[in-house]
Amino acid sequence: MNDFDFLVGSWAIANRRRSPYLGEPGEWHEFPSTSTCVRLFDGAGNADSFLFPTLNTAGLTLRLQDVATGEWSLYWASSRDGRLQPPVVGRFADGVGTFLGDDMYEGRPIQVRYIWSDITAVSARWEQSFSIDVGHTWSANWVMSFTRVAQES
Repeated sequence: MNDFDFLVGSWAIANRRRSPYLGEPGEWHEFPSTSTCVRLFDGAGNADSFLFPTLNTAGLTLRLQDVATGEWSLYWASSRDGRLQPPVVGRFADGVGTFLGDDMYEGRPIQVRYIWSDITAVSARWEQSFSIDVGHTWSANWVMSFTRVAQES
């Protein structure tokens, strides 16, 4: 439990997202966002809300730890479609969280990988990658660099 406690609080985020997500090498676009994360179930869960002001959209992540296995399931939802996406599932080892799941992209099956790394008290890094060959190769398509927002006293 408590693997995601580092995220509790408010964050400013620098985003780099590739367009298109897959296929020919695309362009990377940069844009800001903010998030606020709250702790649930004594650390066995959390939820954060994201605002992407330049994209005129918002998002939500729900993370829940399976108490029997210790694995985390991470679910994403966007205000663009209002749907909870299939989870990515995994755990932390040596300070890095790796989470995998199956999904669809433009009508074809893919694997999705999230990696949480470079975690400190004031920063963290999240990366999303897609694979079309059952995880043999990965194409990174979204990177978020988190910087903690100082609490006002």
